[in-house]
Parts: sequence; structure tokens; C-alpha cells
Amino acid sequence: MKQKYLVNDSITAKTVRVVGENIEPGVYSIVEALKMAEDKELDLVEISPSAVPPVCKIIDYQKFLYQQKKKIKELKAKTAKVVLKEIRFGPNTDDHDFNFKLKHAIKFLDDGAKVKAYVFFKGRSIVFNEQGEILLLRFAQELEEYGKVEQMPKLEGKRMSMFIIPKPKKK
Repeated sequence: MKQKYLVNDSITAKTVRVVGENIEPGVYSIVEALKMAEDKELDLVEISPSAVPPVCKIIDYQKFLYQQKKKIKELKAKTAKVVLKEIRFGPNTDDHDFNFKLKHAIKFLDDGAKVKAYVFFKGRSIVFNEQGEILLLRFAQELEEYGKVEQMPKLEGKRMSMFIIPKPKKK
């Protein structure tokens, strides 16, 4: 996403459209535009090279770069970071363990994290894969008011996993 701008003498166009503060906007030759920038002790920066003629702005280039970085940083800060929490079950998980893990999942979903619940089959326990699916579906049903299922239980190798995303909070 790194965008390079042509500055002052590196601008190759013969004529440019000049904009900026306290400047009469218009189309000027590159020589006139550079002279205008030099008079104001600023830089001529090519903002839109694809326009005909290219658009150049008379500004302080270092200040311009600083503001661009600042905008990008603000955008990154606003993006939501998705946290994935995993909860592991065995195919024969008893009720106490199930309820214990259910409480953790509720807390994770309330905190806005995505939950990956999976049943891990050891050795020959893979023959009980229906039991694992029933366990995961029961888990999803118990979490219905806190989140919704993003991906139904799916068997991948020796583990059957399911994803649950938090429901949007009502204000």
C-alpha cells in the first residue's frame, strides 16, 4: 500500500493542474508551478498522476507524509481484532466438565471473542464420531442466546470442530 509521490524536479509532465492553500488553482507549465512552490518555500507534489493534466499540490512534503502515516495508523486502530478462543472436548465428556467449559465459552462470547469448540478423538474413539457431533450441537444449543453458529460441526482428521461467533450487542 506504499504510495510514492513525485516531488518537485521528479515530476515529468509538461503542464500540471496546481492546487493548494492561497494559490490560484489552474493549469500551469511545470516551470511556472515549480517557481510558485519555490516562492512559497514549499514543495510541488504530484497528488493525482492519472488525471489529465496531472494534479499537483503546493505543500510541505514532510508534513504531508506525516499526515498520511497518521491517517493509516488511525484506520488500523479502528479495525476490529478478532480473538479466537478454543475449547476442547473428549467424545465422552461428562456433564460437570461440559458445564464448566460452557461457562468459559459464555465469558469468551461476552468479551467479543470467536469460539472454536472441538472434540478430539484419540485412538479408536473415532468410531463414536456421532457422539462428538451430538456433544457439539448440544453445546451450540446451550450458547444460542450468546452467539450463533458460524460453521456447523465438521470432521477434519481426528477432530470435529465448530465455530461460534458472538451475537452483536444491543445498545
